[in-house]
Amino acid sequence: MDAPRYLGNHFLIALPSMEDPNFSRGVTLVCQHTAEGAMGILVNRLSDYLLGDVLAQMNIRTDIEALASAAVLVGGPVQPERGFVLHTPGASWDSTYVISSSLSLTTSRDVLEAMAQGEGPAQSVVALGYAGWGEGQLETELQDNAWLTVGVDSAILFSTPVEQRWMSAARLMGVDVTLLTAYAGHA
Repeated sequence: MDAPRYLGNHFLIALPSMEDPNFSRGVTLVCQHTAEGAMGILVNRLSDYLLGDVLAQMNIRTDIEALASAAVLVGGPVQPERGFVLHTPGASWDSTYVISSSLSLTTSRDVLEAMAQGEGPAQSVVALGYAGWGEGQLETELQDNAWLTVGVDSAILFSTPVEQRWMSAARLMGVDVTLLTAYAGHA
């Protein structure tokens, strides 16, 4: 029997056949994947909020206009009131999970306070909510051809416009997702 293949630090790219409106044309960064399940952050869905709105709601003040006007993403349908910061390594914050040597996920207020003062990570993306899969659920979706998977490219997270991330992530695999059919099968 083959050893399990875990997909932490990979993108899940929704195939055109994905019917779940939460993930249709979605790109999800898998932060953690074990035998017990998986957790990820959608990285190509804009929320109705700017980071300045979120900071104000948390009583965090900033004079950095570029930060205040930064988009906040919808990270997924689970706990949409909870904030997540995907970022490059930097200082040490209270609740940080290291995804890879070049990417971390922080859920504590101190990273936002540092960002508001211009002392945060060099590159970051803020999202509300996350995507979660129970034991075996993601594996089943992969067998059902719901997703393409490819290793994370930080340029897609931090440099590619949100509306181009779906096609750009698929291009990492040499795939033009617009040419794929909306149905799948097994040989």
